[in-house]
Amino acid sequence: MKRQCLSLFCSTTNSLALLSLLIFSCSKPNPPEKAPNILLIVADDLGYADLGSFGGDIETPNLDQLAKEGIRFSRFHAAPYCAVSRAMFLSGNDNHIAGMGIQGRVTSVQGYEGHLTDRIVPVPDLLRSAGYHTYMAGKWHLGSKPENNPREKGFEKSFITPEGGANHYNNMGVLPQAPISKYFEHGKEVSWPEGAYSTDFYTDKLIEYIQSNQGDGKPFFAFAAYTSPHWPLQVDEKYWRKYEGRYDEGYEKLKAERIESLKKAGMIPEDAILPTSHPRVKAWDSLSPEEQKKEARKMELYAGMVDNLDENIGRLINSLKEIGEYENTMIVFMADNGAAAEDFYYRDGFKELIQEYHTDAYEEMGKENSFISYGPQWAEAGSSPFRYFKGFATEGGMNVPLIIAGPGVAKSGIINHSFLTLLDLAPTFYELAKTTYPEIWNGKAVKPLRGASLLPILGGEKEKIHDENYVFGLEHAGDAMIRKGEWKIVNVKSPFELKNFELYNLSEDLAEQKDLKEVYPEKYQEMLQEWEKFVEEVGVVLPSPKSREGIED
Repeated sequence: MKRQCLSLFCSTTNSLALLSLLIFSCSKPNPPEKAPNILLIVADDLGYADLGSFGGDIETPNLDQLAKEGIRFSRFHAAPYCAVSRAMFLSGNDNHIAGMGIQGRVTSVQGYEGHLTDRIVPVPDLLRSAGYHTYMAGKWHLGSKPENNPREKGFEKSFITPEGGANHYNNMGVLPQAPISKYFEHGKEVSWPEGAYSTDFYTDKLIEYIQSNQGDGKPFFAFAAYTSPHWPLQVDEKYWRKYEGRYDEGYEKLKAERIESLKKAGMIPEDAILPTSHPRVKAWDSLSPEEQKKEARKMELYAGMVDNLDENIGRLINSLKEIGEYENTMIVFMADNGAAAEDFYYRDGFKELIQEYHTDAYEEMGKENSFISYGPQWAEAGSSPFRYFKGFATEGGMNVPLIIAGPGVAKSGIINHSFLTLLDLAPTFYELAKTTYPEIWNGKAVKPLRGASLLPILGGEKEKIHDENYVFGLEHAGDAMIRKGEWKIVNVKSPFELKNFELYNLSEDLAEQKDLKEVYPEKYQEMLQEWEKFVEEVGVVLPSPKSREGIED
């Protein structure tokens, strides 16, 4: 090539234009710019009010720094259950269309298959076809059969627990359908490494996967599917000791303190009020000193788990910096649903297995042989200032923290207050990766995405991506809601009946305390019509179909 270029140059002496052309043609072209990496970090059952940058009291310096470098979203909505949220953000579609009509329930009814279906394209599958490496570590919860493993849904490398919950230190089961917790790496069953702690180990794995293809020029999509701070509350003593004594005044005090700190952080309006507590919550003063002591330890353990989670997120971030990929990685941090109120230690159908391997004795709390949940009382504080918690289609069950930083983010340290949902993540990833969602996948027609890309917000071009006519709906085993603009109807009663829908204007009543269906009957009817459209569009079945496998979690 050099010889040819020199010959042409010597035969042409007076043409500057041709000279410029030859210089260009003889130079080595620049390599194409690498597409941004995407790191999706999901905390399991994290409360809205836990993070320091959101106004919480738990030490989360790494996430707080990420918030300074990116954008916090105060009105981001997930689904009220783990598997339902995962089906939605890994598909960009409704949970029924994705196949997870009810968490843990496997049926032959369309929409309730209990795994990701061929009606959607999984995010890792599409990104892998667009040239991305795809990795995940942690909780899958989208089908335990081999054909539903992450490897079959587009993840190149993965280490997962297929179930909704597990001991954080060993493979002793905590769910009746999994008396011994199983783990899979790249689709093959493996053993849990002795002495490993879940959050630490999943971080190790994800760092290993990311570094395994370092330098090959391909971007990656990595899913950190942490099982923390999901029950059982277990963590090394050095983490929870930092919080010893902090919660001795009780959950009601913490709930009240947090609404004020949330206001100070700018996450909620100054006129926001505390909702009434769920009827299951006992007054702190009604507890005995021994009960209060145990309750305070529960929250110390939970805080320790969040502290450890933040430390591991810092490890992930530092590993990206070490290999020169941090600046080119969009980092998305979110929780999968509201704070968790379940406590299965004494519940029929769960207690038999749990109590065989675990204890809830005070002296053992936090260790690998303990099973502790912090229950509705602390979940109320975690969901402050919203109504209720995980399992409900109220704001407390669905309004969760979201932080985004990295490529595409034009301004840092700001708060966006617009209404967003987990359906908006997949379109964001696809636009960032410069790929389009198909109409046909593997020879079959697939349903279109139901969200919108966040890039216009991240880039500072828009304050919101959904207008007052955008409709978002959610249904899970009769827990249901429809949102249109600032108006919302929600059902919290079981079994489901249409007449039990309540109507709220969230611009005036963030805590969902004033049911307005009698005040605005026309608006109520309009919202019920939107509900009927939603039911038809996504395939809601009521009453909900029963499981063909009997066990649900």
